[in-house]
Amino acid sequence: MPDLLAVENLSAGYGEAIVISEVSLRLRNGEALAVLGRNGTGKTTLLNSLIGVTRRFGGTIALDGRDLTQARPEQRAAAGFGWVPQERNIFRSLTVEENLTAVARPGPWDLSRIYRLFPRLEERRRNLGSQLSGGEQQMLAIARALVLNPRVLLLDEPTEGLAPIIVEELLRTLKRLVREEGLAAIVVEQHAHKVLAITDNAVILERGRIVHAAPSVELRSDSVALERHLGVARTAGGRRAAPSVSL
Repeated sequence: MPDLLAVENLSAGYGEAIVISEVSLRLRNGEALAVLGRNGTGKTTLLNSLIGVTRRFGGTIALDGRDLTQARPEQRAAAGFGWVPQERNIFRSLTVEENLTAVARPGPWDLSRIYRLFPRLEERRRNLGSQLSGGEQQMLAIARALVLNPRVLLLDEPTEGLAPIIVEELLRTLKRLVREEGLAAIVVEQHAHKVLAITDNAVILERGRIVHAAPSVELRSDSVALERHLGVARTAGGRRAAPSVSL
């Protein structure tokens, strides 16, 4: 199966500062990739570089065989990147439905399908973005990316600051999008053990470089790599403890 996304030796950052260096990734249709690492290792910069809002110092980005290395952010969105930023960036003065229809592109992800995926958004469709809870705002941010009908969904810390029950609901939704809907995704996430359960492969960044890459199922059981790179230790009973740092 040919690669959907091919990133080769990408170096990028802000101003004169290089934040990620020589990062190479490949993603196929229906695959999900977890991007892990301690704070400040370049995870968000990697996603920002894919959507074109950083300064590129080298390397290439191709989506479905199309070279997007020099493309503007709006061109990358049209080509198939759907971005869910850490800040969510919903339109707080618009209703839920207006948030969705304002950016929608033709394709299978329309309002009816979004509402089947997120019934709570249909219930809140006439509410303003500012009237939603944090979990509902995150659902709306994901839904707004989906109505762009993307080829690859980019999610930056999608469960940050949310109640555990909402985290579980969102992770189930992301798993459904990948496993059942066949949507490729790259997920930056602080809950390493949870995101590894819904992804196919994982990479760990340190100082802007990939220092470890493995199938997610292997990394979940690799206590040495998890503790060395992420500070995820095991308890005395053999279970994996919560990470000691935000990933």
